[in-house]
Amino acid sequence: MLGAAEIRQLAEKLDIRPTKKLGQNFVIDPNTINRIISASHIDQDDTVVEIGPGLGSLTLGIFSKTDRVIAVEVDPKLASELPETIAKHLPEAHLELVVADAMQVKTLPLEPTALVANLPYNISVPVLLHFLEMFPTIKKGLVMVQAEVAHRLAAKPGGKEYGSPSVKLAWYGPARLAGNVGRNVFWPAPNVDSALVYFETGTYRTAEKSEVFAVIDAAFAQRRKTLRQALAGWAGSASNAEQILVTAGISPQARGEQLVIDEFISIAEAK
Repeated sequence: MLGAAEIRQLAEKLDIRPTKKLGQNFVIDPNTINRIISASHIDQDDTVVEIGPGLGSLTLGIFSKTDRVIAVEVDPKLASELPETIAKHLPEAHLELVVADAMQVKTLPLEPTALVANLPYNISVPVLLHFLEMFPTIKKGLVMVQAEVAHRLAAKPGGKEYGSPSVKLAWYGPARLAGNVGRNVFWPAPNVDSALVYFETGTYRTAEKSEVFAVIDAAFAQRRKTLRQALAGWAGSASNAEQILVTAGISPQARGEQLVIDEFISIAEAK
């Protein structure tokens, strides 16, 4: 794996100055890479997609577990150097490189079974949900994100952290926190703490996802209001919302933060 000195040398070679716009904070601590790989539960049977490989430190860690890795990188400078870095450390490894904006990726050269990534903080939730939607073969994953976002993704009903990201990730399957990450393992050090989220997918759903997500969005757009009021726009009126909620077996006086994913599905199906 890459140490701090080699990462800085690579950045200098490429004349790269990490930018907030691209969410570039490179992990310079091999122990943190080992933690991520261990917490991801990937093995030799997995085909892993990594979003935002950067200079390749985590990519090398993934290769320690499997020889099928797809890396999606938006920065052409970083993408141009990545195959050479992998070849230098692991001459036998074969990397599938996709140079693209992850939010625009709809096909990959292999079918991924796992996702492992240090996600850019500015697009972490949208890009994670995009990949889970586009690639249903993904059955598990481990992402490192801003700590606040991690707690939202893994939150359970009833707390202030529970919201739209929590429920939308739960649509695909269960998620949990998998550890905290300090700021000093990055270069440059971010102004926020980070955390790991492990998730599994494959939960079978018969409902229409777009309709369920519309209910979730409406419920949390006005989370302080009762569902009767919060869902009025989605249902056409507050009285319609109340009728739908009663049919679904949900109290019209409940709030979105109290409901689990299955209850949101029941609401969508009752419309």
